[in-house]
Amino acid sequence: MKAARVVLEYLKAREIKHIFGIPAGSVNAIFNELYDMPEITPIIAKHEGAASYMAAAYAKYTNRLSVSIGCSGPGSTNLVTGAANAMREHLPVLFITGAVPVNTVGLNASQELDVEPLFKSVTKYSVTINNSKDVLKEIVKATEIAISGVPGPVHIAIPIDVQHENVENVELPAPAKREPLIPELDTIKNVAKELMKRELGYIFVGQGVRNSVEQLVELAELLNWPIVTTPQAKGYIPEDHPLLVGVYGFAGHETASNLLNEGDGEALLIVGSSLGETATNNYNTNLVGNRFSVQMDFDQSVFNRKYKIDMPVLGDINLSLVFLIEELRTLGLTKESSKYVIEKTEAKEEPTEEYNTKNVLLNIQKYVPASTRYTIDIGEFMSYIIHHMKVLESDTFDINVHFGAMGSGIGTAVGSILAEPERPVVCVTGDGCFFMHGMEIATAKEYNLPILFVVMNNARLGMVYHGHALQFKRTHPTFEQEPINISAMAAAMNIPSFRVNKLEDVNQDIINELMGANGPAVLEVALVDNNTPPMGDRVKFLSSFGK
Repeated sequence: MKAARVVLEYLKAREIKHIFGIPAGSVNAIFNELYDMPEITPIIAKHEGAASYMAAAYAKYTNRLSVSIGCSGPGSTNLVTGAANAMREHLPVLFITGAVPVNTVGLNASQELDVEPLFKSVTKYSVTINNSKDVLKEIVKATEIAISGVPGPVHIAIPIDVQHENVENVELPAPAKREPLIPELDTIKNVAKELMKRELGYIFVGQGVRNSVEQLVELAELLNWPIVTTPQAKGYIPEDHPLLVGVYGFAGHETASNLLNEGDGEALLIVGSSLGETATNNYNTNLVGNRFSVQMDFDQSVFNRKYKIDMPVLGDINLSLVFLIEELRTLGLTKESSKYVIEKTEAKEEPTEEYNTKNVLLNIQKYVPASTRYTIDIGEFMSYIIHHMKVLESDTFDINVHFGAMGSGIGTAVGSILAEPERPVVCVTGDGCFFMHGMEIATAKEYNLPILFVVMNNARLGMVYHGHALQFKRTHPTFEQEPINISAMAAAMNIPSFRVNKLEDVNQDIINELMGANGPAVLEVALVDNNTPPMGDRVKFLSSFGK
């Protein structure tokens, strides 16, 4: 059996259904074997970077390993950004890259580059396999590392000649399963005792709660403590939950900020947040302050970084929450014994008649199904989404402000709908992001993926424009560009499209027509919004430098 086939047979045994990438000479043996393996469908992107975002989203929404592939040299370097993104989000993605023949290394072979050290800095494991007898061992090792402990991306580079070599006596081992990280019971008991001493505290929720929302809500209701989310965690707690206060951090809500800055809560329970810059409103010291702090995470490295944590709880978050709930009940806590009442002061957000970003987004949400998942790109529209759009059902927003790769929302939409075909997907992107990875609408067309791509087209790099205007009181003319009709670009690709020029253009008939297409559609919003986006203290933070 060829080494390339060994890799694919092992991936098939792991129930891999898709491989995201682009074929090329240095990975041709792998793609050749796929002819005879209908169980695995290659998703051929238009750029390896987009393929890496697809794979990351697929891993996120299937809760399993996914695979991305690229050629040696430029294909490999195009995948590195996606690997860094997957590392930041703890997503198990196997990156496979080709490499030049072993006997040509150092001879300036076509597309030669030693990418092992490049991937090493943004993955859990990176290796070059120079002998076919090591292929199975290394693919098994890499995938086990990817799913174990704190999940994350891994990388293997396989030279062209090694892929074509035959491997004898292949016996595929059973795929390993991730062993849960079980929190220490004594730690949980101590946390429960400390929380019982404090009548009021706050629950600070990060994206790590994604697979533990039910347990988080159950704990919040038991304690009757307010819930505040990070921007990354927007989408997990439905808006109508009485304990949800809002978003803290980048583009967050004043009610959440006031609560954490001025509230008299005696404890802060941090669940699934690494307490990074965008989550903490630029490392605001008031977040923890003098409160008794507990931080739950499966990643030990997040404890005591910027903030002193009184009681770190290491373990899978769902287990930590379940154990804590049981311990609190053992100590006599019931919903009836909780006394604190949350008073929500923010009025329900309704669109007005002004043609602006906020109203366009609120109208779109009004006309699409409540279960729609929004994959959000990077741009000024992102801050409006975080601040104004409502969470109608759980797990409906995918916001990548943490790593902030422009164009990532487009690939994420593809990975999301392949992972959960029955869930409607709307990608909200901007013209700047679209010009980076917008051709993936053709990928969506080729695979009949019914994604609505909403392109906010203001003919400028909006977040950069507003950020510079606020920080430096001027903007460079190159931040703006000649307006391009993106809906016409989509039409040229035989993709249904519509160009919005006024608020009335966003209506039920247009949304139904575009979302009812047998494949992707583009809703271009031609709008220059000179209102200041709700970016919170981000500009103040940047303005603090250089003084």
